[in-house]
Amino acid sequence: MFKYSSEDAYFFSQGKLIDAKRIFGSFLIKNTEGIVTGTRFTVYAPNATKVSVVGQFNNWSETAHELSKIDSSGVFSIEIPWNLEWATYKYVLFTPSGKLYKTDPYANFAEERPNTASKVYDIEGYHWNDQDWLYHKTTVYDKPLAIYELHLGSWRKKYGQFYKYNEIVEQLIKHIKEQNFTHVELMPIYEHPLDDSWGYQGTGYYAATSRYGVPKDLMYLIDRLHQASIGVIIDWVPGHICKDAHGLYYFDGTPLYEYEDEFKRENVVWGTANLDLSKGHTRSFLLSNACFWMDYFHVDGFRVDAVSNLVYFLGDSSNGTNEGAVDFLRRLSETIFYKDDRVLLMAEDSTAFDGVTRPVSMGGLGFNYKWNMGFMNDVLRYFKKEPIHRKWHHSDITFGLTYAFSEQFVLPFSHDEVVHGKGTLLTRMPGDYWQKFANYRLLIGLWLTHPGKKLLFMGQEFAHFQEWGVHRQLDWNLFDFPSHDKANLFVRTILGLYQKEKALFELDHSEKGFKWIDSTNSEQSIFSFIRYAKDLDEHVVVVLNMTPSVYHDYQIGVPSEGFYDELINSDLPAFGGSGQYNGSEIATIKESLHRFSQSIKMTVGPLSVSILKYRK
Repeated sequence: MFKYSSEDAYFFSQGKLIDAKRIFGSFLIKNTEGIVTGTRFTVYAPNATKVSVVGQFNNWSETAHELSKIDSSGVFSIEIPWNLEWATYKYVLFTPSGKLYKTDPYANFAEERPNTASKVYDIEGYHWNDQDWLYHKTTVYDKPLAIYELHLGSWRKKYGQFYKYNEIVEQLIKHIKEQNFTHVELMPIYEHPLDDSWGYQGTGYYAATSRYGVPKDLMYLIDRLHQASIGVIIDWVPGHICKDAHGLYYFDGTPLYEYEDEFKRENVVWGTANLDLSKGHTRSFLLSNACFWMDYFHVDGFRVDAVSNLVYFLGDSSNGTNEGAVDFLRRLSETIFYKDDRVLLMAEDSTAFDGVTRPVSMGGLGFNYKWNMGFMNDVLRYFKKEPIHRKWHHSDITFGLTYAFSEQFVLPFSHDEVVHGKGTLLTRMPGDYWQKFANYRLLIGLWLTHPGKKLLFMGQEFAHFQEWGVHRQLDWNLFDFPSHDKANLFVRTILGLYQKEKALFELDHSEKGFKWIDSTNSEQSIFSFIRYAKDLDEHVVVVLNMTPSVYHDYQIGVPSEGFYDELINSDLPAFGGSGQYNGSEIATIKESLHRFSQSIKMTVGPLSVSILKYRK
């Protein structure tokens, strides 16, 4: 008979059990020869007076297989002497407030929507081949990090239907490698009932969604990505849950995982229920879930959604700091980094909460990266302006550098910025057709050269024209149009350059890595700055012209005597530009300018970015 020890019960109730999946859920029981001899079901439902497991295997009988209460805290379990692999099932919970049919919170798999039952699935036994990746991967603080944010269901479709995890592998690897991204971030891939929620309103935290196949197919996808030296980050939503009747919501007739207080629980804006992260069993459920994705799926990181909704009640600082959630995030950090200190733990946070990426030992929340929402908002607001008006909004570009090193930032152009009437990165650009593409290239150039790691949502790498829609695939036919093909050539070229040039990533999180040359030329709307590598003699100069004007012999100060070679210029004809670029080396001249003893004269193209590398 399965045992649930007093030690297990204590750590579970205290929020310190990080392998709760070992206990809860459905399991195939095997003998010493590996033959399945039975199936075990275990569930936590403290308010239930009786619990039964039902499914086709017992004609959905509520009395055929009643679970035994094995612990006074409310843990119920049963062993059925049948091999129920692939069987659909639910729990029937008899509670003082009525009878409830619930899916298994710890299930490994589920029926494909619109059906809602759990499925018995053997999560064990996948043979991994990513040993080299796991052994050689390192922390990325001084490494290039370029993340491709991906929604699996709408990246590509097959005759209008979803590709399975294992079917999309080859296309995905080929594209990510060609585009020069280092990581892929999968929007939520655990089970959720509604496609339109994009996965952010989940019902099955331990179940890879059946939309795209079985869990081991997802393991295969991640395994192959790792073999191609591509890291995998998953979106993870520990703050709020879907309110569908079969899910975690009011699981045993009470707000078991959520807040008791209605004001704190009900997230009216999103139509969800907020989880109470101060409850021990809620913490154990979520901490174990993070460990589950690391152990069983080898994920390299988590992007934690809506951190502002965690650190402040309902995301509003006027409601006060949520100390229980803050403490949970610290425990999450300690748990994850104890398992693997190379993991990426990223906060999608729009607040000014102090110390988000500061280690827990130093009083911080313990994330190692935070999305720089301020950069995204300021820069996109600036680029929407007609160039003639940009001089009045110069600080939208410069302000971000006043806090760029206060946290360890990722610079995101995410899915949220290309939906709900906002337009795409391309279509929100002002001007005629040519100017839209020039502005787009300029935006990408600023993003790639600004301190901070990089994240780009799918489709934006080839200047997607249509807003993202979850029910259709990306418009891959745009590659047939020269303007989009050339725009993509610029993106993948500058991403390739980003991975090679140490000055563009080694000191992303240090003030030593950045210095303005001229941040005050608002009249011409030209910005120039230096990015340094750890070896400060190794540096690049970046010049951005935010207007359609062309300048010849434009002079800027530079820190070193020698030559500057143009590594890339967005105004090259190959990228769709007008051809105003610097085709040969630029020698320094001994004329002081911009606080430097040396300077250079260069051509500055219209709506262009130029990166120049110093050579002695």
